[in-house]
Amino acid sequence: MTAIIDYRMGNLGSVLNAFAKVGAKAAIEGDPEKVKSYERILLPGVGAFPDAMEHLESSGMKEAILEFARSGKALMGTCLGMQLLFDESEEFGNTPGLGLVPGRVVRFDEKSFDHSLKVPHMGWNELFVKRETPLTEGLPEEFYLYFVHSYHVVTEESYVLGKTYYGYEFVSAVCAGNIYGFQPHPEKSHDNGLKIIENFSRL
Repeated sequence: MTAIIDYRMGNLGSVLNAFAKVGAKAAIEGDPEKVKSYERILLPGVGAFPDAMEHLESSGMKEAILEFARSGKALMGTCLGMQLLFDESEEFGNTPGLGLVPGRVVRFDEKSFDHSLKVPHMGWNELFVKRETPLTEGLPEEFYLYFVHSYHVVTEESYVLGKTYYGYEFVSAVCAGNIYGFQPHPEKSHDNGLKIIENFSRL
């Protein structure tokens, strides 16, 4: 059973529906005391980094997530949920994150784009797999997923699972032991995204 973390920042209904489509058991969970009873947790998210961290801390969910991560069970963050896994974000000033993966979250540097592109990065784009993990099993080395974001993570190459090109190459998926992150929205990415969710539900 997967806990979909409810901290008032996620598109929870569509995430829950995605698990149902692949025949995987999941539940929306907002009680930090119950999180440790699950086999794995998914941290979704839409919105601003500081607001998300405030909700996690005030609800007690931050410590519940950190305790779960220390247990060695699988944890995946998607979109804003992936960004929250890192040390800090520069969105609306520097805000500390969960610190589960070394690195920080920065805004797209539009001055570095080789041609005119809009921020946020919105729509379908390719993820290029840089190393194999159970979450990409059954997927090609390059496949499309759906993105909506203005910030991206910067981290060490050893944590990089996948990269995407938008103006320049950026990290779009990470893995650090039992911790996984995808910048795109698997629940909005049709068959490819559903395959990631299916693979995650088997960990």
